[in-house]
Amino acid sequence: MAIAIKTHDLDALFDEVVRDLPVHRRLPTATYRMQFNRNFRFRDAQKLAAYLRDLGISDCYASPYLRARPDSLHGYDVCDHNSLNPAVGSDEDYDAFAAELQRHGLGQILDVVPNHMGIGQNSNAWWYDVLENGPTSQYANFFDVDWRPLKSDLRNKVLLPILGDQYGRVLENQELNLSFEDGVFRLSYYDHRFPIATRTIAPLLRRRLEQLAEQLGAEHESLLELQSIVTAVGHLPSPDETDPEVLRQAALERAVIRRRLATLTAADETVANAIAETVREYNGVRGDSRSFDLLDELLNEQFYRLSFWRVAAEEINYRRFFDVNELAAIRMENPAVFEEAHRLIMRLLREGKVTGLRIDHPDGLWDPADYFQRLQRSFFLELCRARLSEATPEEWESIEPELVARYERGCAADPRGIVARPLYVIVEKILGKDERVPENWAIYGTVGYEYLNALNGIFVDAANRAFFDDLYAKFIGTRLRFSDLVNSSKKMIMLVSMASELNVLSHQIDNVSERNRWYRDFTLNSLTFALREVIAALPVYRTYVREGDDEVSERDRAHVRFAIAEAKRRNPRTAASIFDFIGDVLQLNYPGNADEDSRREQREFVMKFQQLTGPVTAKGAEDTAFYVYNRLVSLNEVGGEPGHFGIPLPTFHRQNVDRQKLWPYSMLATSTHDTQRGEDVRARINVLSEIPREWRSALSRWTRFNRKKKAVLDGNRRAPDPNEEYLLYQTLLGAWPLDLRDGDQPEKRREFVGRIQAYMLKAIKEAKVNTSWVNPNEAYDNGVQSFVAAILEDTANNQFLADFAKLRDKIVQYGLYNSLSQVLLKLASPGVPDVYQGTELW
Repeated sequence: MAIAIKTHDLDALFDEVVRDLPVHRRLPTATYRMQFNRNFRFRDAQKLAAYLRDLGISDCYASPYLRARPDSLHGYDVCDHNSLNPAVGSDEDYDAFAAELQRHGLGQILDVVPNHMGIGQNSNAWWYDVLENGPTSQYANFFDVDWRPLKSDLRNKVLLPILGDQYGRVLENQELNLSFEDGVFRLSYYDHRFPIATRTIAPLLRRRLEQLAEQLGAEHESLLELQSIVTAVGHLPSPDETDPEVLRQAALERAVIRRRLATLTAADETVANAIAETVREYNGVRGDSRSFDLLDELLNEQFYRLSFWRVAAEEINYRRFFDVNELAAIRMENPAVFEEAHRLIMRLLREGKVTGLRIDHPDGLWDPADYFQRLQRSFFLELCRARLSEATPEEWESIEPELVARYERGCAADPRGIVARPLYVIVEKILGKDERVPENWAIYGTVGYEYLNALNGIFVDAANRAFFDDLYAKFIGTRLRFSDLVNSSKKMIMLVSMASELNVLSHQIDNVSERNRWYRDFTLNSLTFALREVIAALPVYRTYVREGDDEVSERDRAHVRFAIAEAKRRNPRTAASIFDFIGDVLQLNYPGNADEDSRREQREFVMKFQQLTGPVTAKGAEDTAFYVYNRLVSLNEVGGEPGHFGIPLPTFHRQNVDRQKLWPYSMLATSTHDTQRGEDVRARINVLSEIPREWRSALSRWTRFNRKKKAVLDGNRRAPDPNEEYLLYQTLLGAWPLDLRDGDQPEKRREFVGRIQAYMLKAIKEAKVNTSWVNPNEAYDNGVQSFVAAILEDTANNQFLADFAKLRDKIVQYGLYNSLSQVLLKLASPGVPDVYQGTELW
């Protein structure tokens, strides 16, 4: 019931909201993950509500469905946090979907993306404004852009590595085109559109003033209006302006200038033709290099710099999601960003249409713990505000600080109680070996990768590890250590994909060293090398030092000490003192003479360091080493340790006990949208660990049958190589469809062959050994594709297929038992079992 604020006691309001929290907080018992995109929409999901209820599901677990880039199939490239994705359905469709869930007693957990936004295809209004107005944009602080990068030519600019060739060649090939429409100048590069800053258009408008004076007369009102617009452009503030009020007025003035230009050109064809003629002149003449000088000069005045895509690794100056240029990181630690990004989400929570949240990639956030606390506090305040519907915005603003103070006292009294955690929140946290979720996170657990790997591990016969080690080493001709692969892969990522991020960090720690006479003699190059080695040796995705704390947890100190010791071990010729220095910095061991500026600089370095290590680990381990180390690929799973060979059953039970005690509502996953393989594929491949000798014999026969089907390339190299072939046979055993039998099923077989070819292409590209996405080897790619097609050709003389079928049928049978056992254990283990869409069926 709404209560008038003037007569309501804040203590009573607070107590009433706390009393009703058990009603508002919904804790799931079983979830069903739905992947929304243009092929599965709100109306499709609405039809499944009764089915989910009958299946025993308590909550729908929805992939991101806020407005994303056009044609997005996953939704993690959100471009507008405050509207629904029209590709998934209308607002009315959504309301009907939410109502149907409620009618059947189902809750809804929404996957949200606080770390980054999609910026491609001109779909992000915030980003477009930043490109137009640079550091003077009202959204300049929303994105993690370095406006003063190491390269001085990029000062106050965003580097956009989207060109398919060198800038000059693209420009003079007329691939960059200026246009004018409705009062606005824009630049086009194929399907990309870029703004032309209003402050830079005066030369365009002045270009034909004399010509217009001759055509219209010096006192013609259209000419006078155009001259007035040029004057208005000249009065816009400089790029160095920082006064918020001046910038707000400038934004209004830019809109007025655009409207005036649109009105003028619509009313006077002569002026419109003059501007069109100028645009044609700026676009140059192919073959006349000097004719492109005008456009080149105009582009040099913009707040962005277009560049060849290959320079991204070394010079890009905005933080990204991993190394994806089209996903720009946002500064969620900025209260204004948090407010803007969560307005719609909070409304959906207040209305009960959403009852919980799943947080994507929290390790990319500046301070994950602070974000979770702010999320819970915002939800609590929404519940308070819902009871004060009669309060004006000004009245609410006056009492909000007092409610926040009461809320924080309630959290301090019971940090894991219902006041501190009124909203069900789970996080996509990838835990390393023996790593635990920080207990100060105001959440209910993770999405369940640690459970997935523990569960999977008990179906691997650890007694046969040595046999598999020897078999794998003999087959591929070398003995690989997974830890070495991860270390080298992480360093490769920092050299090839994320060199710019490491370079910035290196300069930051160089500045820290310059403040201390004990360490100032370390060179920038030596610090870069040592920093790369430490990041490569870090055993977890990141540490969690907080900006306002000078104390580092013992957990984080242990991870840093391990990384320092490992970096020293791998680099005995490098002075230990430089690693010790980095270790001291990361543990906030301040020098005795450090002033507050020195301490702040050191803390800022640590915070930026923590945002880099996660992406490097993910790209180095999951996206590289997992495709190289193929001993038993069912173990190559997100959050897994493929270097181990199964886990002891007591370890699985201990994890269940710990979860029941600390995180009883953590999710239990067996398949997700990010898993390398489906749960049933892993279940089949695990069977190989129990029949090592049969597996060895089969490999020997299959390589003999298929040797002549390999492509022979330059230098007598064959495609695929033995490691890739070893992966392929496991993949075929794991993924062969239950309904695809030998014989007359040509369509089904062609579809399966296509799927395997697509997977193998991805696998060899991600491995980055013989080919890659950045440096493709087309001949090698084609060789692997041809090999897949040849060994799966359903002909009478294909010895491989007939022999393969024998082991396949055995693996399939025992794989079914493994799959059913997995499901049973998932349903019975402490936590919230999650079913990925479609995996409830074979």
